[in-house]
Amino acid sequence: MYKSLEDKIFTNQTQTNQYLSGLYKNYFSGLTRPDVSICGKYENFNNLTEEAGGLSTRTKSTEELTLASECNAYVGNRLKASIENVPYTRIRDCNCLLERIDDAGGDVSEVFRKQAKGQALVLRAIQYFDLVRLYGGVPLVTKVLDADAHNEASKLPRASVTQCIEQIVTDLNQAAEYLPDSWGAEDYGRFTRAAALALKSRVLLVYASPIFNRDWENSSNDRWVAALEAGLTAETELSKAGYGLYGSSAKDWEEMFLLDNTPCKEAIVVQLCSPELKLAINNGWENAIRMVSQNGGGGLAVPRDLYDNFPLADGRRAVDQAGNAINGYDSKEFFMDRDPRFYRTFAFNGTLWKVDNKADTVWLYRWMYPNPIDPEKLNVKYTEDNNKNSPVVVRKMSNPKALSADLGHSGIDVFEYRYAELLLNIAECYAATGNVEKCIEYLSKIRNRVGIPSAQNYGLGNFSDKYQAIEACLYERRVELAYEGKRCWDIWRWLLYEGGKSTDDLSLSEKSTCEALGVKPLNDISRQGAYVDAKSVNGSPFTEADPLWTARAAVCLDPDSERFAEQQLALRDFYRENFEITKLTTPMDNIGTPIYGGDGTTVVGYEEANISWRSHYYIWGFPENLLNFNTWLEQTVGWKDHNNAQGTFSFQDRESLTVK
Repeated sequence: MYKSLEDKIFTNQTQTNQYLSGLYKNYFSGLTRPDVSICGKYENFNNLTEEAGGLSTRTKSTEELTLASECNAYVGNRLKASIENVPYTRIRDCNCLLERIDDAGGDVSEVFRKQAKGQALVLRAIQYFDLVRLYGGVPLVTKVLDADAHNEASKLPRASVTQCIEQIVTDLNQAAEYLPDSWGAEDYGRFTRAAALALKSRVLLVYASPIFNRDWENSSNDRWVAALEAGLTAETELSKAGYGLYGSSAKDWEEMFLLDNTPCKEAIVVQLCSPELKLAINNGWENAIRMVSQNGGGGLAVPRDLYDNFPLADGRRAVDQAGNAINGYDSKEFFMDRDPRFYRTFAFNGTLWKVDNKADTVWLYRWMYPNPIDPEKLNVKYTEDNNKNSPVVVRKMSNPKALSADLGHSGIDVFEYRYAELLLNIAECYAATGNVEKCIEYLSKIRNRVGIPSAQNYGLGNFSDKYQAIEACLYERRVELAYEGKRCWDIWRWLLYEGGKSTDDLSLSEKSTCEALGVKPLNDISRQGAYVDAKSVNGSPFTEADPLWTARAAVCLDPDSERFAEQQLALRDFYRENFEITKLTTPMDNIGTPIYGGDGTTVVGYEEANISWRSHYYIWGFPENLLNFNTWLEQTVGWKDHNNAQGTFSFQDRESLTVK
């Protein structure tokens, strides 16, 4: 007799594959667009970065979260009778397969059983990694527990971060032994040995970073050494298995993201999507970034902090750490002579952005004209209803063949982890261990692929010390991985909101991380937007009709054109003659404080506000409901528990890994 239904499932290869497919779906059901998600849930953290404006609860100076009732409930709440797709349910499903498949009998081969266990181990590792990133140490459950609220064996304490990382690394090491180097075409998207090794590199990089590592400045620190070793091992094994950077141009880089249900040498972890309406995961990114004029959701406005930050065409920086223009850059003519990735990441006035595989030039300006009823007032008109509070919008990872009639059901795959990220991991580890030359070598690989000239180390120049090298790695990640859901975690692990000096639990050295790396803390910035206004050449008032409709017809910027340099100059001249950049009346970042006009009653705008992140937000506390029914669990330092007592669990420890 079978012990349970699960035992019977694992006696059959087809049923086991169906079980695994269900696990994949539960884990990646939130990965419906590339910018940000966590296991089982889509969550957008973009407005916690320079990639999007708009203050939220965690970045407003007027609000502060400290109570258990205000904590993120992702970890789950109390035990329920019904099954929910939450972290410890997903972990239990993995444990079930790992415990029972070897003893289930049936006609399942040993090779198949190992491959099934390898996939379950990677899934379990990914889930624990997400829990660690959100909560620090969490209870480690590695076997199936009875669903009984009174079961003493289930009263597991929070493990330390080191213990959690050890378990994650153990799982990934074992998975690498079980998984194949590749799958057949029908199984594309399943985890490979390469995926397990690359994920280990990502995990150990986070463990070595300042968020968990008080000794991060020590070039010989064992965590950095382990992370570097993991990255190099992954690189070697991935290269043997045929992985690598895709293509040798910016055009290839752009088209790489459009390989649909087709193996791509750069894709390490990939979510397969489908355009089907039922029982399928659709990629919602296309609809989100497309303009109203393209029948899309309206587009994603890009703060000036990000588009100014992209390099120039020769790889040198356009602005310094304070945001001041350098190396001949002019922010009013931001599209001139930029990094080749700039034109594949952003769209702006005059940009060719195909839809339905047809030419479509995007326009994002506005103009004012007298109100026909009250000429003393002005109406505002946005060209083609593209109302955006920035001159620049996101176009990265969009499909020129996307059907404007049905942008909401894109079937283009989502890359969660690609080879370029692995190379950037290695570069950062080299920087942190003091090997600046090797750091430059790996960063150069990223820039060489997209066609940046090799002079001055592809525009990187030379680094005076490891801190400058680390900052260069974070800078390159910000460009190469923009809108791929990585920037929020980079800011988090390097404590870049205020540098980590505001509480004892995050005090790492005499200098904050921001001071050490020479970067401006995000808590000091307000993300900037602007309007692009049509300007009247002769001073005559505009009418409701588009004043630039005829003049703009001759303007189009196409990075694939042989006349691209000439087109840039033409667009520059068009900007100079027809546009002016004006300040937003409602800043991207504000807390709703009005600015009144001369009469003292008319609101003419709103006050700008800076990001105001609190240090205890880096690691969430456990939610109140969970603590009420699991009273043995400690609350995180910086948060109050269910009895309003201060938390005692510290997520930073000085332990060393015993597993590498």
